[in-house]
Amino acid sequence: MRIGLFAVGRLKAGPEKDLAARYLDRFSKAGPAIGLELSRVVEVNESRASNAETRKREEAAQLEKALAEGSLLVLLDERGKALDSEGFSSLLGTFRDSGKRDLMIAIGGADGLDPNLHARADAVLNLGKMTWPHQLVRILIAEQLYRAVTILSGHPYHRV
Repeated sequence: MRIGLFAVGRLKAGPEKDLAARYLDRFSKAGPAIGLELSRVVEVNESRASNAETRKREEAAQLEKALAEGSLLVLLDERGKALDSEGFSSLLGTFRDSGKRDLMIAIGGADGLDPNLHARADAVLNLGKMTWPHQLVRILIAEQLYRAVTILSGHPYHRV
């Protein structure tokens, strides 16, 4: 299964970009052995619309354009379901085994994600009750993708 990341906002050169890239590289190298691969990272600029609802709608339209036909969609949202790392890896394994070819994980902008995306999403997850800037969310989800691969493959990286 090909996994893509969609992010509203671009990472500028610096330690956040380097760390996210490091974990995505680890994921890219370890994932194919268990049927998971990084397909792409799609970064879009935040909408400049004058109100939050319009911004969310415009950003959602960009996400829809980036989705492969029949793709699974996972939204990262503070109102989503909290999973531990093993639960996240299990969810990825279930999605992989469902026969779907593509999965997109979406990180919204400062205003959040459009309600229509929530209705279409296959899962809505949070990374804790705190609100995180998109730069840190990118690092966190990149590390969790790598951790999921290690859990699914039985590698000792994940220790409880």
